[in-house]
Amino acid sequence: MSDIGIGLIGCGVISGIYLENIARLPGLALRAVADAKPEAAEAAAAGQGVPALPVEALLARDDIDIVLNLTIPAAHAPVGRQVLEAGKHLYLEKPLSATIAEARGLADLAAERGLRIGCAPDTFLGGGHQTARALLDGGRIGTPIGGTATMMVAGHERWHPNPDFYYSDPGGGALMDMGPYYLTALINLLGPVREVAALSSRPRDERRIATGERAGETVPVEVDTHVLGVLAFESGALVQIAMSFDVIGHWHSPLEIYGTDGSMRLPDPNRFDGEVELTEGDPVAAADRAYGEGNWRGLGLADMAAAIREDRPHRASGALALHVLEVIDALHRAADTKRTITIESECDRPQPLETELT
Repeated sequence: MSDIGIGLIGCGVISGIYLENIARLPGLALRAVADAKPEAAEAAAAGQGVPALPVEALLARDDIDIVLNLTIPAAHAPVGRQVLEAGKHLYLEKPLSATIAEARGLADLAAERGLRIGCAPDTFLGGGHQTARALLDGGRIGTPIGGTATMMVAGHERWHPNPDFYYSDPGGGALMDMGPYYLTALINLLGPVREVAALSSRPRDERRIATGERAGETVPVEVDTHVLGVLAFESGALVQIAMSFDVIGHWHSPLEIYGTDGSMRLPDPNRFDGEVELTEGDPVAAADRAYGEGNWRGLGLADMAAAIREDRPHRASGALALHVLEVIDALHRAADTKRTITIESECDRPQPLETELT
């Protein structure tokens, strides 16, 4: 079958790895790029053999099947609606939207138009997390009963030259920024979340940029940046989650899963590779390991393209991303109200990645 045509909107920092991987992942053909800043689109298009177009012109092309939306979170919904209204399938960077209401609107529109939504993160399709999935499904730690998910750093203003959106409301905060990686990895292992409880804080009202042309400038902090919660999964497992932009250093693993017969330590869910360790602390034997090194952002896009051709569900789905966003929203509401929040949305546990994409 012919390749699936891809159009890219949003030529910021993250677009580079997507452009690289679209060229080497099977079944994908880049057709055009666009950005609100024409110079950014021109720079991204250079060397790709495709035109830099205005958004409207990109959406009007008949040879584009999926539009990859790499805009900032606040623009995910409005740009996503443009894509769906143009009759294109939508794949976007996390989160699905800056607000749960906007995300549900995208899901409803896609259903009405008979179109697909796919959404990062797709790191759970990498070798490290697929290894963990196979070990868990194979009973190596027995029945999962709990775990921890920890992402605590000192703040993105230390390395990002324009960190404003990391602290803006809506769409900002450590939980919204990095939570999708951890929650998606957990749902891949344990299934959907049933209810949550949480507490949160905002230690600082402004952040000082440390790099780039704006070094020394401050940006306001409009959201809580330190969030601690508990996730109750439908499977019965209870997981502690800590997401923070306020911690200088710590000694916790990114992800751990505890079972009736053993425990498992997983690699960083922001990566596709990394070793999985079982209770005794030894790396998993090579015979039990799924391989895949490097940064393969766009793997979920390739799976979505293959799923369109094969008429099957894709793994990094809109339903999964909507469930993740609802969990994030519920954690924030639980912290604000000091109440346990029940999750309303449903999603299927993604199928393991067992075969090569063709």
